[in-house]
Amino acid sequence: MDETKKTLNYKDVGLRIRLEREKLGLSRERFAEITGLSSFYIGQLERGDRKMSVDTLVNISNVLNISVDYLLYGYTYYMENICISEAFDDIYKESIDDELKELLNVLKGSSKEQLSLIKDVCKLILPSIRK
Repeated sequence: MDETKKTLNYKDVGLRIRLEREKLGLSRERFAEITGLSSFYIGQLERGDRKMSVDTLVNISNVLNISVDYLLYGYTYYMENICISEAFDDIYKESIDDELKELLNVLKGSSKEQLSLIKDVCKLILPSIRK
């Protein structure tokens, strides 16, 4: 963390949670059901009134299908000059399953607009199937 980021701004974290939840079209109550948290607690987090445990942060990140660093800081660190399949190969070596490789092959040649639409559809579907 750089010198300007010594403390987290919980109001900003909460705002990012709310905005991502709303992008998925989830009410606070439905989001609470999916995460296993109370609607009241979600409201406190979204207003920045409460801090959360690492487990809760990871849970929310997974349900929203966004990175923890985005939730915390508003941006995501990416590796430079490396394509996604190489990154997966380096990180997971031989553990990349055939389904992921097939998915990447299906996405090859898609336009930026098509990939954006596919990403949005995945964001809508993933929370309900990750239960």
